[in-house]
Amino acid sequence: MNFKPNSRVAQVVPRLCAIIFVASLAGCSTVSGWFGSKKIEPKPLAPNVVVLGVRQAWTAKIPSVGFSLTPAVQGDTLTLASDDGTVTALDGRTGRELWRASAGAPLSAGVGTDGTLTTVVSRNNEIVAFAQGRQSWRAKLSAEAFTAPLVAGGRVFVLAADRSVSAYDGQSGRKLWTQQRPGGEPLVLRHSGVLLAMGNTLVVGLSGRLSGLDPDNGSLRWEAPVAAPRGTNDVERLVDLVGRVSRLDGVICTRAFQAAVGCVDATRGQTLWSRPASGYTGVDGDDMRIFGTESNGVVNAWRRRDGERAWSVDRLQYRHLSAPLVLGRSVVFGDADGLVHFLSREDGAPLNRLTTDGSAITTAPVEVGGSLVLVTKNGGVFGFVPD
Repeated sequence: MNFKPNSRVAQVVPRLCAIIFVASLAGCSTVSGWFGSKKIEPKPLAPNVVVLGVRQAWTAKIPSVGFSLTPAVQGDTLTLASDDGTVTALDGRTGRELWRASAGAPLSAGVGTDGTLTTVVSRNNEIVAFAQGRQSWRAKLSAEAFTAPLVAGGRVFVLAADRSVSAYDGQSGRKLWTQQRPGGEPLVLRHSGVLLAMGNTLVVGLSGRLSGLDPDNGSLRWEAPVAAPRGTNDVERLVDLVGRVSRLDGVICTRAFQAAVGCVDATRGQTLWSRPASGYTGVDGDDMRIFGTESNGVVNAWRRRDGERAWSVDRLQYRHLSAPLVLGRSVVFGDADGLVHFLSREDGAPLNRLTTDGSAITTAPVEVGGSLVLVTKNGGVFGFVPD
């Protein structure tokens, strides 16, 4: 869903381990917080029993990919960002490379695209925009950004680590407006957050709230809490919302870091439910359930209508699972060993397990051009197709 163009303008978490990186609002410098230093070995995996047939259809290779570099899907095109600033567009049906470009600097946030304009954010705090693989413009940000820009309605929207939201003209890169959330929280999560279009509203995760903004000027239309800060220190009080989210019929379901999973009616700006949950990766869902993991790798399904627990399985504990993808009859996760796990949406039973290149799955699985695509830390891109 895209915004209508404004007539007034021209057309945290390396290897998902126990270390969580956060950025200080005072200049957005980074610090590390430990959530337990003892490494717990995962349970041995049971032999793989193939219930759901899946075959590897294609592979591609790009430079190494970090955990905050979210890929983008537009039609049959998959666009990927690499740590070193390389941006690559692939045909999701075949893995064929469509174009490759460089942002000229390492990247801190992944890809936002509308199919015409493609954007990333560099560690030099710059938005870099490409049109069909050629650099179009660059714009300086006032702070770091770890969330992929949103390209919609002829504009580029950016959520920065100082909790500011800005809009830029898609053709020229000229800044159109900036809205700054009032201060209070000294830390933010160095992790991809929530930034999306819902009808003609810009929906943004700001601290533990979903906020609906007017895309023309950034003014606040509504705000709905998912989690409230708690704990005795700044790290424990982090409740930033993390991507990915589940969207269905105007309802957005999301996760607040180490605090809660909840659903918000974005047409009215009303919280429908919120349930305690201790995970740090995003969620996905279908019309019946929302799926996600706890920080220890327990996989949960919550009923979409009221947030009550539908099922829970612990066989993948301590495998540092990615955010899930709902695909057909399964929910799919990648792990820190490059394995791909297919679980039943109905009860969490195992359906299949696949291998990639042995390095960690760094981004949530995506579906593009009929392929299930997994991206690894070593830059392996793997396209699988159910039989």
